[in-house]
Amino acid sequence: MIEAVGVHRVRAAEEPLLAAGVPLMERAAAAIAARAAQVLRGRQGAVRGAVVVVLVGPGNNGGDGLHAAARLARRGARVTVVQLGDRVHEGGLAAADAAGVAVRRAGAGPEALGLPGAARLALDADLLVDALLGIGATGALRGDAARLVRQLLAADHRPFVLAVDVPSGIGVGDGTVPGPVLPADLTLACGALAPGLLLPPAAGHAPHVELVDLDLDVPAAQPGDVGGPAEGLDAVHRLQDADVPGAWPVPRPSDDKYRRGVVGVVAGTATYPGAAVLTVGAAVRSGAGMVRYVGPAEPAAAVLAAHPEVVPGSGRVQAWVLGPGVDPEDGEQARHVQEALGEAGLGSRGYFAPTGVWGPTADAGIRPVVVDAGALAALPERCAPWVVLTPHAGELARLLGERGETLVREDIEAEPYRWARRACDLTGATVLLKGATTVVVGPGGTFSQAEAPAWLATAGAGDVLAGLLGTLLAARAEEAVQHPGLVVRLAALAALVHGRAATTANPGGPVSASMLVEALPRTIARLITREER
Repeated sequence: MIEAVGVHRVRAAEEPLLAAGVPLMERAAAAIAARAAQVLRGRQGAVRGAVVVVLVGPGNNGGDGLHAAARLARRGARVTVVQLGDRVHEGGLAAADAAGVAVRRAGAGPEALGLPGAARLALDADLLVDALLGIGATGALRGDAARLVRQLLAADHRPFVLAVDVPSGIGVGDGTVPGPVLPADLTLACGALAPGLLLPPAAGHAPHVELVDLDLDVPAAQPGDVGGPAEGLDAVHRLQDADVPGAWPVPRPSDDKYRRGVVGVVAGTATYPGAAVLTVGAAVRSGAGMVRYVGPAEPAAAVLAAHPEVVPGSGRVQAWVLGPGVDPEDGEQARHVQEALGEAGLGSRGYFAPTGVWGPTADAGIRPVVVDAGALAALPERCAPWVVLTPHAGELARLLGERGETLVREDIEAEPYRWARRACDLTGATVLLKGATTVVVGPGGTFSQAEAPAWLATAGAGDVLAGLLGTLLAARAEEAVQHPGLVVRLAALAALVHGRAATTANPGGPVSASMLVEALPRTIARLITREER
């Protein structure tokens, strides 16, 4: 599992090392220069003679860039530092001067390059190093730095960009993109990853991130905690393939279909029977012990024709999936949705304590529930953490609008973490916000999964995710209710497998939701049997 941590935790880890005289900047610069040299050898064939331009700002990030520039110059690269701002890190500047690095100002003045000159120099480089702003920065790029980046973004061609810590100008703590950002081909996170490297939309500017290990002893996170306003989110996690074998519910020889988990599905209408077929199919093929379908005769017939192992009608269920393809105005399906929500403890079977902790009553029959699409409108004001909402951006805007926020889809897309967290706070539910990078927020913390290829933005893909998540919740239903922090991890696990299944279905090419369902068994088998690497 990958963990990205807030700047306050990184600073706490750095303080004792700096007090002891550990040269953290020099260590970081050595690693940056070594990785840059690898890039140059791979792209140009050699370091010697390669043209490197390093953009530096006034802080420690610029200091890392200056020290790395000095090291690359000593390896024979033709290095120029472009200074943005009135000052730079003094120690780094001395190191660059000693190595013969040319340091040029980008702004106005008799010896300055001027922004057009700086842009031409940067665009002609074999490697462009972005060391303008690091993890301590807040807000957008400003002044000459912002104007230079806009010029680079307007160019038809850019060199390979290596970012130090983060692509400058992203929301380090929340993943926003408040202004111009130069996308990085490679980002080297020195000591720890910042949350903005994993959260959308900023994560799209850093598709390839590598950790530079500085041997920091980062203090443990408190799940769900945040730092101060300038520090942002405390921690973001991302599950990896190696996390799947220990988390996926693999049946034991003694298990029967009920112990493996029964998923109840309320999905589809006569107009949209396909949503029911896909949701049920995903639950069946991801390993549910049994799937029950509750709904009108017409979608039920389509479900049974596609999946004869499905049991129609109500009965014993460990987890519910509600809403795919459901019209909130459909009286019969609306009734089924309300009944299932009652089994989630949202009526008389549970309470929300003033402490903010859900506690089930003596009724042990409470069920986890996935609430998607048409069932979102049926939610009560407060939910439980074992209720997982799975909206896309437009649906989340509507859900929050019903709770007093004035939002449109674009607002959600600009700040996905903020609004997923807001929905979690307002409803008490775990929130899985679907997108190219899926954000999951709940009492167990925040997860961000980015396995889904762009081809997965297709009709019915969300129905498949809902059914897949239903299987996971059914298999671990009692734990999910007793330990709600588990739910956010299971939701992230579902998002990971969902994305991997799309690649399995047709690597590098288009997929349909039906192809996704068919790919689930072999995707899961591959993930749970993979050897540790």
